Amino acid sequence: MIRPMILSAVLTGVFCAGFAVFIDWATDMLMQNQIIVISFTSGFLGSLFAQAVLKRWKSKT
Repeated sequence: MIRPMILSAVLTGVFCAGFAVFIDWATDMLMQNQIIVISFTSGFLGSLFAQAVLKRWKSKT
């Protein structure tokens, strides 16, 4: 039970880190409300990414 939770958290973290690097590369300075929106988007997309990967991984096993 703990393994899927850890894997999901790691996948979400990796996605969010990559997303943050991309945003840092694409912009120089952002306002606080823009950072909040980008952070939400990163977490939301990272969660969807992790769920999709885990669903595909579980279907193969």
